[in-house]
Amino acid sequence: MPKVKTRKLLAKKIKITATGKLMRSHQLRSGHYRAHKSKSALRRHRVPLEVNKTLTQVINRMLGRA
Repeated sequence: MPKVKTRKLLAKKIKITATGKLMRSHQLRSGHYRAHKSKSALRRHRVPLEVNKTLTQVINRMLGRA
């Protein structure tokens, strides 16, 4: 059976918690055009989000964790 290759882009964008949850960052978090974005939106988007359950199985397979 061949080795399972990791999708490197996903490995960089998603962090795995100690309990096994997948965390992702928000869309507005990038440093592009931050001047016109509201400060409250930038603060809100600092906190990472948990990936929803339907995508967790797909992403785990892409990361070689299935």
